[in-house]
Order: sequence, then C-alpha cells, then structure tokens
Amino acid sequence: MPYYESVFIARPDISAAQVEALTESMSAIVTEGGGNVAQTEYWGLKSLAYRIKKNRKGHYTMLALDAPAPAVKEFERNMRLNEDVLRLMTIRVDELDAEPSIMMRNKNSRDERSRRDDRSENKTDEAPESKAKAEIETESAEAKADAPAASENEGEDK
Repeated sequence: MPYYESVFIARPDISAAQVEALTESMSAIVTEGGGNVAQTEYWGLKSLAYRIKKNRKGHYTMLALDAPAPAVKEFERNMRLNEDVLRLMTIRVDELDAEPSIMMRNKNSRDERSRRDDRSENKTDEAPESKAKAEIETESAEAKADAPAASENEGEDK
C-alpha cells in the first residue's frame, strides 16, 4: 500500500480534546477503508503565516497513513466537509519515518533548553554569593602571601 502524510489545521476556538476527537474520527475512516494510521502527532496551537477564515492561529495535527488511495480520498473528503478544519494537505511519501517529525523534535529540544535554562538560573542565583566569598578568600590569601615577600624585599634594599 502507498504511504501518505496528512497535515490539517483546525480552528483555534476548539479545545485540544476536540482536535483529538476529530483526529480519532478521521483515523476511523482510514481504518474502515482498509488502511491504518501509523503515527499521529499533535503539534499544538501555532500562529498562522496569514489569516485563514479570519483566524490567526490554528491547531496543527499530522497523520502518517498506510492506506489505499480510495481510503485517503474519503478521508480528505470528510476533512473538507468538517467545519472545524481550516486547511488540509496530504502528500504521498516513499516511506514512513518511525522517528518523530521535525516539528516534534524541535518542540522537544525547545522544552529541554527551557529546562536547562531553569536549572542554570537556579545555580546562578546561588553562585554570586559563593563567588564573592571565594574571591574575598583568594584576595586575603594573596595579600598574606605578598606581605612577607614585600618586607623581605625592603630589608635587602637597606
């Protein structure tokens, strides 16, 4: 069977749970047509590049399909009839990726970066006090070490 990837944008005023229900109902159509949905990814509520039907944002969802062409046509027909779907794009691909899409990888790396930033902020909050103490101790140790050397140098000049 051929492989397809389909991305649709749902209206922003519906909830994520409603988007998930829409995705499940459309997956059922593909399954009834003799195919299966290999992967489903909810990319979240994102800003649109331009307004679509007076909306500036939309819920993005990607489906990886392993289905015959008639099942995909029925899937697209039902998506176009649904009022909650703003845009739909389905493309045929040579093979389906088992890895997450680039959108999900970017989302995960962004989440990891924000967690690392949170950790580093906690460390830097404590660090100025400990750095200041360490600098004071270092300066006092250097001053003690320099003091005897300076008095020895003075004695040699006389």
